[in-house]
Amino acid sequence: MTSAGTNRADAPLTASQNKQKYSFNKLQKRLRRNVGKAIADFGMIENNDKVMVCLSGGKDSYAMLDILMFLKRIAPINFDIIAVNLDQKQPGFPEHVLPEYLESVGVEYKIVEEDTYSIVMDKVPEGKTTCSLCSRLRRGILYSTAKKLGATKIALGHHRDDMLETFFLNMFHGGKLKSMPPKLVSDNGEHIVIRPLAYCTEKDIQRYSDAVEFPIIPCNLCGSQENLQRQNVKAMLQDWDRRFPGRIESMFSALQNVAPSHLVDKNLHDFKSISTQNGPVEDGDIGFDPPSFESPSDPTDDTVQVINLMESN
Repeated sequence: MTSAGTNRADAPLTASQNKQKYSFNKLQKRLRRNVGKAIADFGMIENNDKVMVCLSGGKDSYAMLDILMFLKRIAPINFDIIAVNLDQKQPGFPEHVLPEYLESVGVEYKIVEEDTYSIVMDKVPEGKTTCSLCSRLRRGILYSTAKKLGATKIALGHHRDDMLETFFLNMFHGGKLKSMPPKLVSDNGEHIVIRPLAYCTEKDIQRYSDAVEFPIIPCNLCGSQENLQRQNVKAMLQDWDRRFPGRIESMFSALQNVAPSHLVDKNLHDFKSISTQNGPVEDGDIGFDPPSFESPSDPTDDTVQVINLMESN
């Protein structure tokens, strides 16, 4: 308890408060480090880029913007940020929330108003999921906005768990080994899309969002629900994470260690041209040997040090 006349902000922190502060600082540093490492590993942001940060009002995009603003201040290169939100005119959408937040943090922003809600409600039968059509319409509008703004990169808030969920969805339901890449060309060929949160876990982002108290806008205003198949995969991964610590890290590591010659895609590896050689072959077949497994390093381990957060080519 503080005495009369003492500024509460100047009062010494309790042991519990010190512990919370230390835990938050570690979390913040880990998220910033993982974003910086992803940017450096995949060349996401280059000197003089203009990065359009797509802000939905959810925890992921808030965290992405927050971390990119920090990296902009300390990075050895120059780049600009503009936050963009698409107001799709859902009934009840709190239009004041994002502008007030963006002005409070001092970032350039643009609110794009397009009534895609009416289009989706008109085209999608009652009771059906609206997310697919809504996503396509939103993507087209954001591409057009990026072109008008002269943005060189479009940043999306997908994280490591999203990438793993997409991998399993494609494998289970699409018959493909395919995930969300951290960097790629947009489907219209005109833009570079980046995912700076590629190395960040949803658990860390949720904890950070709760601690910082971002003004979250829930994505349930239109009455749509997240795809049931994705919900099932998310539940499966969360169950594995609880019961088998380290499995999620191992699976994400696998996405970064692909051996095309040990899969069955004839378009990816020229099996017909295989011939013997006069010596050992790197990554040759060891079908008669028992498999050996090495524990992958955890990309979120606090002991990892990233020397250069970002560097120009």
